[in-house]
Amino acid sequence: MTYTELSNAIQAYTENTETSFVAEIPVFVEQAEQRIYNSLQFPSIRKNVTSTVAINTKYLDCPLDFLAVYSMAVILPSGEYKYLLNKDVNFIRQAYPSPSDKGEPTCYALFGPTVLNSVIYDELSFIIGPTADASYSVELHYYHYPESIVQSPVDTLGAITGGSAYTAGTYFNVPLTGGTGSGALATITVSGGAVTVVTITNGGLNYTVGGSLSAAATNIGSTGSGFSVLISTVTNSDGRSWLGDNFDTVLLYGSLLEAYTYMKGEADMMALYNQKFMEALALAKRLGDGMERQDAYRSGQYRQAVT
Repeated sequence: MTYTELSNAIQAYTENTETSFVAEIPVFVEQAEQRIYNSLQFPSIRKNVTSTVAINTKYLDCPLDFLAVYSMAVILPSGEYKYLLNKDVNFIRQAYPSPSDKGEPTCYALFGPTVLNSVIYDELSFIIGPTADASYSVELHYYHYPESIVQSPVDTLGAITGGSAYTAGTYFNVPLTGGTGSGALATITVSGGAVTVVTITNGGLNYTVGGSLSAAATNIGSTGSGFSVLISTVTNSDGRSWLGDNFDTVLLYGSLLEAYTYMKGEADMMALYNQKFMEALALAKRLGDGMERQDAYRSGQYRQAVT
């Protein structure tokens, strides 16, 4: 099932093609995906990256899409993997209290955001103990939300044409106009009469690379003209995902449940869609937490019995 097929199915099941409802379908789908990914452990939500912890360093940035740790290992010069123990920050501070406590890392903890002058630079970071006595390669396995089935949302933006005579300030959730798609929102900063920063907060859907976006002056201070920004990249241009290709029933009924909540639908239909979603989720859990987990080795990892 592609995003187009999913969107058409949601409209057909709910018998609702009203413009504002259709515009919210990407939200319904993404909410359903998050609920599903937080309910089971498909391999598609697991990811690994490699990085380097520098000599005399005890901090390591988390990936931007990080949700939870699966494992972390340092790779020794010999190529041997040494898996680190997951501890709390206070344990590492107590075990290695002095800046001179250096060596081969043995444990790590989530440290929290990096903040400098009241500005958050990283959403999360790791602290490693002891402080690295050399440069080590690090491999991190972690959980993340896979790419959504929502088709071609704006991912990154390119060159900004700032325009002129705009009112200085920062404007949040500004609807972006233009391009081939719809639904994109951004935080826009105006300085010196021109737009200087545009940060995507909702990618919308069905955009193409190279498209030019703008915003109505009424949404950014009510004055000015000439602002535009180019689309550098979009994600999922074919509108496919692992769930859509392999377990579309759980995605469909999860999306319908979110859609009917938005519509404030009748209680009996809400109960029906919730029942169908839970049935589909149970089958998905049999696969993700059952058949794909029977021979897994990890303390505390949930494994559902398969009959």
